[in-house]
Amino acid sequence: MTELNGKTAFVTGASRGIGAAIAVGLAEHGADIVICDLAREADALARVKADVEAAGRKCWSYDLDVTDKAAIEKVVADATEKSGGIDVLVNNAGILKPATLENLSEADWDAHFDVNAKGVLLVTNAVLPQMRSRKAGRIINIASIAGRQGVPTQGHYAATKATAITLTRVYSQEVGMDGITVNAICPGIILTEMGKNNLGSQEAMDHWTNVTALKRLGDPKDVVGPAVFFASDLSSFVTGQALNVCGGIYFH
Repeated sequence: MTELNGKTAFVTGASRGIGAAIAVGLAEHGADIVICDLAREADALARVKADVEAAGRKCWSYDLDVTDKAAIEKVVADATEKSGGIDVLVNNAGILKPATLENLSEADWDAHFDVNAKGVLLVTNAVLPQMRSRKAGRIINIASIAGRQGVPTQGHYAATKATAITLTRVYSQEVGMDGITVNAICPGIILTEMGKNNLGSQEAMDHWTNVTALKRLGDPKDVVGPAVFFASDLSSFVTGQALNVCGGIYFH
C-alpha cells in the first residue's frame, strides 16, 4: 500500500487507541511517522514506535503536552529537521472525564478545552508555516459524533469536539489557497480504553451495539481508512468536511 510513500505524518496522542491505530495504519500505507504523547505514556509510545518500524517505516517519538506552545514549537522544529518535513498532521490528542454540566468543575472545563480545542489550534499553527511554504499539506482533526449532538455527562467534551469541527471548517477556508486541506473525522463508539471506561458496563455496550446500524461497535482500526483517505491525494478536492465514522449511530 503506497498511497503515502514519501510522506511524513505527525500524530498527537499516539500512545494508544485511535492515535496508535492511525500512526501504524499510515505507516502501513507508506508514511514515515512522528508520534507524541505525554511523558507518562512513554512505554506505550515505545510500543507504537516499534510497530511503525515493523511496518518498514521510520519513526520519531516525542514527549509532548499539546497545551504547551513552546514545547510544541520545539518538537515540531526537531521533527521537521529529522524527517525533512511534515506533510500530514493528525490532531488526535484528547481527554474525557465524564460529569454532568451542573457538577462539572471549572478546572475540568478548562482542562478539556485546553487539550481538545486549544491543542488543535497550537499544534496546527506550529505546523502550518512549512505546509504553506511547500503549497501542500493535509490536516486531520479527530473530533467525535459527540460534537454533532450533545451527550449526557459529556457536555463539556462535546463542546470541545464541536469546536474542533468549527476549527476544521474555518482553517480549510483560511489555508485552502495554499494547497492545504483540513478535514475532521468524527468517530462514534470506538472500543478504546477511554471508550470502554465511558460505557462502563456490558449492558451499555449491548445497548449501543443494538442501536448501531452495523450491529457492532468500532475498533480503532476502523478509523484508519478514513485517515488514509484524508491524508492522501485520494481526497485532494475534499476540505472543510467532518466525516462520521460511527457504524450508523448518527446520520447528520
